[in-house]
Amino acid sequence: MRAWWVEEPGPIASGPLRMGERPDPSPGPGEVLLSVRACGVCRTDLHLAEGDLRPRAARRIPGHEVVAEVVGLGTGSTRFRLGDRVGAAWLARTCGSCRFCRRGSENLCLSPTFNGWDTDGGYAELMVAHQDYVYPLPEVFSDEKAAPLLCAGIIGYRALRCSGLPRGGRLGIYGFGGSAHLTAQMAIYEGASVYVMTRSAAAQQLALELGARFAGPAEADPPELLDAAILFAPVGGLVSVALRALDRGGTLAVAGIHLSDIPVLDYQKDLFQERHLRSVTANTRTDGLEFLALAEKIPLRPTTVAYPWTKADQALLDLSRDRFTGAAVLLRSS
Repeated sequence: MRAWWVEEPGPIASGPLRMGERPDPSPGPGEVLLSVRACGVCRTDLHLAEGDLRPRAARRIPGHEVVAEVVGLGTGSTRFRLGDRVGAAWLARTCGSCRFCRRGSENLCLSPTFNGWDTDGGYAELMVAHQDYVYPLPEVFSDEKAAPLLCAGIIGYRALRCSGLPRGGRLGIYGFGGSAHLTAQMAIYEGASVYVMTRSAAAQQLALELGARFAGPAEADPPELLDAAILFAPVGGLVSVALRALDRGGTLAVAGIHLSDIPVLDYQKDLFQERHLRSVTANTRTDGLEFLALAEKIPLRPTTVAYPWTKADQALLDLSRDRFTGAAVLLRSS
């Protein structure tokens, strides 16, 4: 098969990705073999390529927003049939036996694996995934539109729930890329007022088109205090900015897997009056199922930019330089 892999992590402009041929993978017990039709381009892929997240193995194939067709079944794999359209997301496996898995918090599993980090992902013609961690996809979404749902959407959904936003409340969103623009739609659908702070003028315009009450620069003060906020931009310096925009008792949820250093916080200005700061770690399969049902019900309108599969390196470079709004998706020609 043809695939892209991280040859040597480094600045994306230096060309850390390589494209070439790799042996076709074979599904093990309980696994499915997937023919990749589309793969979303996530900022986590950029962190992997540049070394902010060190690849867990040499020549790792990125990609965890995978829309694919089931073309092979491992021993004991009965959940799907050949020809089914499915999605593979960030979470590849959990142990099922640690204290977190037993209490239903598999996102905090002590020994998880992740697609495109621990295992080879969707920047390839073929990949394998365990049947229990693969999702059936709503038919209302094309391959291109379904791809960003599988990480950007799921993580945005969990971040929204972790923010503790009350129904009809005021939500601040910092950064407005692939995940944020889906989260804003969910919040608005559920009756929230959304205020977007982002450096990109094009992203500000998209936010307003999607129904945000306000869109301004990343460090702008929203026109009123917020009940909750989500930080999507991987910029630690925005933590205090977002905390100070919260009303008493509000929560800031940090949605990224990587964040630059957070400057020293001022307890009185940033945290006092029961303001909360929390991270968002991966997701559970329940999050994924709940989110996909909500996405179909709304239905969500992902803003996507399609790239040929052969342009994965260009897509990541454009992502690093904020050259598009919404989410980039790699599409394989049939």
